[in-house]
Amino acid sequence: MNEIKYAITRLLLSTERQGIHNLIGYMESKDFFKAPCSTQYHLAKEGGLAEHSLNVFNALNDICNGLQWVNTEEKRDSIIICSLLHDLGKMGQFGKLNYIPNLISDRKGGYVQSEKKPFTTNSNLLSVPHEIRSIQIASHFIELTEEENFAILYHNGMYSDLKYQLNGKERSLQMLLHFADMWASRVIEKK
Repeated sequence: MNEIKYAITRLLLSTERQGIHNLIGYMESKDFFKAPCSTQYHLAKEGGLAEHSLNVFNALNDICNGLQWVNTEEKRDSIIICSLLHDLGKMGQFGKLNYIPNLISDRKGGYVQSEKKPFTTNSNLLSVPHEIRSIQIASHFIELTEEENFAILYHNGMYSDLKYQLNGKERSLQMLLHFADMWASRVIEKK
């Protein structure tokens, strides 16, 4: 886990974005590096969100290098920012975790965390898509470019509630991020 945290921190710092140190501090204080990535699917475990984010970076970096899409420092920074922060909202917001342990009866009068679905969405946090939370949190600390904002907002592509707004308006970074996210969750992290 420390290796993942170190890699993410090093990559984010390499962008030299104003406010990046404060964003990293916020991520640490709000348990980004401990949060699960989902309730039961890919990386539904402590530290899953950070692991997934790094997996998406590695996939996106490989895809972009293979396509020779990375030819400027600005694109390199966008690859880092978008891949590592696209799911930032999954850590929660407003002092509330997004995913909390899913406790079920142990039939002895106590509770245990479900093995089938270890986490559940926190009902005390208002239902806002994590893509929007990700942009809100990141933008509080660093300035996102228009392309980064768009890529993060639509990184779930046609699997998102926002699919009708995206249809026919796809952009390079957004499509690459979407594919890297899918590759990480459906291939690299498959149970």
